[in-house]
Amino acid sequence: MALVNWKKLLAISIAFLLLLSGCANSTSTKNSSEETKGKVAKQGGELTYALATSPDSLDPHRSGLAVAVRAFRTIFDSLVVQAPDNSIKPWLATEWTISDDGKSYTFKLRKDVKFHDGTPFNAEAVKYSFDRIIDPKTKAKNAVALLKPYESSEVIDDYTIKINLATPSTAFLSNLSQAMLGIVSPTAAEKYGDQFVKHPVGTGPYKFVSWTENADIVVEKNKDYHWGPSIVENKEAPYLDKITFKIIPEEATRIGSVQSGQVLAAETVPPQNIVSLKNDPKTQLLQVNTIGLPYTLFFNQRKSPWNDVRARKAVQLAVDVDAIVKTLYFNTYSRAWSPLTPGILGYDESLENRNTLDVEKANKLLDELGYIKGADGIRVKDGKKLTLNYVDGTPNREKRNDIAVIIQQQLKKIGIKVEINITKDIASVVQQNADYDLYGNSQVNSDPNALRAFYHSTTPEEEATVKRLGGGSDPELDQLLEAGTVELDQEKRIAIYKKVQQKIIEEAWIIPIYVFPYTVAASKSVNGITFDSLGYPLFNDVNIK
Repeated sequence: MALVNWKKLLAISIAFLLLLSGCANSTSTKNSSEETKGKVAKQGGELTYALATSPDSLDPHRSGLAVAVRAFRTIFDSLVVQAPDNSIKPWLATEWTISDDGKSYTFKLRKDVKFHDGTPFNAEAVKYSFDRIIDPKTKAKNAVALLKPYESSEVIDDYTIKINLATPSTAFLSNLSQAMLGIVSPTAAEKYGDQFVKHPVGTGPYKFVSWTENADIVVEKNKDYHWGPSIVENKEAPYLDKITFKIIPEEATRIGSVQSGQVLAAETVPPQNIVSLKNDPKTQLLQVNTIGLPYTLFFNQRKSPWNDVRARKAVQLAVDVDAIVKTLYFNTYSRAWSPLTPGILGYDESLENRNTLDVEKANKLLDELGYIKGADGIRVKDGKKLTLNYVDGTPNREKRNDIAVIIQQQLKKIGIKVEINITKDIASVVQQNADYDLYGNSQVNSDPNALRAFYHSTTPEEEATVKRLGGGSDPELDQLLEAGTVELDQEKRIAIYKKVQQKIIEEAWIIPIYVFPYTVAASKSVNGITFDSLGYPLFNDVNIK
């Protein structure tokens, strides 16, 4: 049996999160399912859904992009699901108990589930999936951080599994609900090896059909499905025959495709289109707040001068984030102030409005470092110009390339030459070679423990596999992050994460830019698009008039 304090901890966590932020499913317009509640949904048809960028992988364990989750969540299920009130409910697991020390979870599993390839879902499949994530050969990405501090699994019987952790984790159950910890078919994963990224097999409501690079991803109804989670109305096979995820990076084309009827729904509505779409009689606009880590620019502290807090602080003080948010997003995106978004446990409101534009102070810090402005206005030290290598990916997701251009102009005023490198190969440039001075990233997540993957020091072995963003190292920060993972007292845990946020900002490890609102434009003929607690779309209930 679980200790009472662990049960109380989970209850208090849920209550606090609900009080703090409500549910991420709060929308400024109705979910498209609200109009048809209680009515018989129409069977059949195809939903065309435009994605803003191409997924990196359809293997949940090897993906590092949120856009991939939109597609592979249709293919993979998880052990548990996070409900709108942030409580954890059964899914592929029917029940669980937690050991007295909080380091072991024993799950009872459903006995009526099969993978798309006919492989039985059982305890061996769960063990295979989790062991696969921590195997360095898998080259797992976000899934590794979500699964920590996983240590091992024991198959008790066909439908009972005991999961052992190195330390207690207050975020573990919540993390298990996330799509990147979805359960994969052991048969298919072994068969396809590295190519499983393009041949995904799970237990989800839809089966994978095809992926044409930079064009579309097609999934079809899993007719045998009958184990949908509590957060959807339709627990059985989907109403739709097929979903085609069209990859349309260009904003005007993506939204125009909805208005012209070429696609039925499209994600990531540009700020300039939000008002007009709200007034379009043929279109509905769905909006949901995402929680986790905001879009954040990371300094690469492996390189000089960005390993000096004064250089980082100078840039932090010279970047006018308010101007960026107003110019590019017309204030439809909120400015970020912290490594965390509002609405997540422990978010520190005191950081808001603390770091404001101060070009004079930025110049003084660079003077102090010995960088002198040359005739062209660019600072020089020891014969070398002060140059910042700003790396971003293509296509121009959420106008992130445009942020680079604005920052290039802003930093020129303090004598920093910004060289913008837009690349398709983020994996090599950023994750393998750390060949950048400034690079931006965000992450949808349900718990502040997500900070650990981004800000805790890494070992040389971990660095050899994937170089952590920023590469900074601070023993005090490490201790705080470790304490936050295992702390049972909710108020103490909140205090820990406030210290973490303050330290990261004060030492200028990052520049937080914006909090991302997930928006979908859809034809009025589409019903039933809903969102999970993190803000990802769900298609179990979707039907077309």
